[in-house]
Amino acid sequence: MKHASLAARAGLLIVAVALGACSATRTQQSAGEVVDDSVLTGKVKTALIQDPVTKARDINVETYRGVVQLGGFVESAEEKSRATEVARSVTGVQEVRNDLRVSDADQSVGRTIDDGMITTQVKAKLIADSRTDAYKINVETQGGVVQLSGFVDSTAAKSAAGEAARTVDGVKSVRNDLEIRQR
Repeated sequence: MKHASLAARAGLLIVAVALGACSATRTQQSAGEVVDDSVLTGKVKTALIQDPVTKARDINVETYRGVVQLGGFVESAEEKSRATEVARSVTGVQEVRNDLRVSDADQSVGRTIDDGMITTQVKAKLIADSRTDAYKINVETQGGVVQLSGFVDSTAAKSAAGEAARTVDGVKSVRNDLEIRQR
């Protein structure tokens, strides 16, 4: 009888530890939350692709605990506004943070290549900096203006990402639209 009681207690302890390991913390998501957010990101991206006003290829979509962040550069205020409407219409989206920037339409081939080089160099700096979670950060560049978007775990990581981006040659300014994961 004693052995059965001990075995039952040990089993309960193992289950409790396993469940605790799968639960979310303030800045980390449970496996279920990650899947839910990935599904929401996919649904929002699909809705943007299907919308005739938005150009989904120019819009980064990140989701954290039901909060959708839109980042990148779009051609008009109408497209920016429409992207918010489309994202909000997706079932499960709790909030939309629209960090899209309206760009100037004059984008030459040379300037596009320069912006691509800047983006690549900023990404490399983020990867090299142990203070940043580079894989969580989207980088877009237009006209030498770098936009950082996504969700990071701390203000230190957000600041470090901005500092890293500013050190790249050709960067005119940095729009640090990174969000701090909280809850």
